[in-house]
Amino acid sequence: MTTRSTDHAAAPVSTFAQALQAAAATAALSPSSHNCQPWGLARATTAAARRAAADLTGRDADEYLVLALDRERELTALAAHAVEMEVSCGIYWRILLRALAAQGWTAAAVRTLDGDGGSGSGDGTVSVNASGSGALAGAGWPAAWTPLCVVALRPGTPSEERLDDLRETALARRTHRGPYRPVPVSAELLRDLAQTGSPEGEKDAVRLRHLTERRDLRAFAAFVARHAGLDFGHRAAWRETHSFLRRDLADAAARGDGFTLEQLFGPLSRPRRAAMRRALAPATMHLLGKVGYHRVLAAGLADIVRRTPTVVTMGFAERTPARADLLRGGARLADYWWRATRHGLSLHPVSIVVQHEDLRVRLERELSLPGGRTFFVSRVGVAGRPAPHSHRRDEAAGHVEI
Repeated sequence: MTTRSTDHAAAPVSTFAQALQAAAATAALSPSSHNCQPWGLARATTAAARRAAADLTGRDADEYLVLALDRERELTALAAHAVEMEVSCGIYWRILLRALAAQGWTAAAVRTLDGDGGSGSGDGTVSVNASGSGALAGAGWPAAWTPLCVVALRPGTPSEERLDDLRETALARRTHRGPYRPVPVSAELLRDLAQTGSPEGEKDAVRLRHLTERRDLRAFAAFVARHAGLDFGHRAAWRETHSFLRRDLADAAARGDGFTLEQLFGPLSRPRRAAMRRALAPATMHLLGKVGYHRVLAAGLADIVRRTPTVVTMGFAERTPARADLLRGGARLADYWWRATRHGLSLHPVSIVVQHEDLRVRLERELSLPGGRTFFVSRVGVAGRPAPHSHRRDEAAGHVEI
């Protein structure tokens, strides 16, 4: 049963098609593992799709959008990638909805499609977890997409956030993998970042901790030195990682995803670039691993980590988070990363420490991280030099109408 909303406020500042185009262009700049961009977005336009979305959200609204996981773009080499992919989709979803709200399109109801119980947010929206994704599968729905979430949108008063500011921050945000300046991040700024609650006011949905003490940073760097080689030595995982390594910027621009050697190692001469390409090829890495090359790479990463002023960790309260938790984790991470960028800070995720179950559990124990499941660990600081931007697909490439 649906309920009709009659409390629309002011008219939207633009048509929905215009607002969606602008919002998608901003959300398309969201980060994802290997820059794989695993999200898909569907707009319900047919009578059948709108009826299904209305039934799922419990609202008769002006517009409906469906967030999806594109299984043709997701990483699958490691079990933990399933968490990473949905968190990445949550980042994209959060920025998309923030950009729409800035233009006067607000969420009246949200439904997560995973079969768990529901909860209200207390601010006029409704968040419900449920199965029922089959009701959306119809004409126009890509076979490789798994629907994750449905939102009912209505026109109203724009949020206090400016779309231009959000877009500017999205363009400025980078994954800086090089050294950071040896300048501590102020305790006041870290407190401000730590207090960035979930968009639904559930401040305990994600447990955040900043590592700033030298003993903690040394312990984390030592952990990376001992274990990060697994990232390069795991044949299936490295083969998948290498498949996203682009020949050069022109190749990255043409494909609209992945990363280049310069993004990993900074500026390189032509001979150095050629040598690194040969060394990082999966077959070569397998052979070099027999003589410990993966430990050399791990030591290099550990040295950069050791000189980082702050490391941030984020974890779910539950060891087995539901899909709604994964999307909320992505939302929290999006808000944190965007706010850090506004303050001139950079992030560099050290994903290897949470991508293998045994490593993640050991890290949580050795660093006394909060209980639950750690899903994000990253360096935080002021980058020593600019980083090249990652190329993105055309924002329309992952959009369909159903």
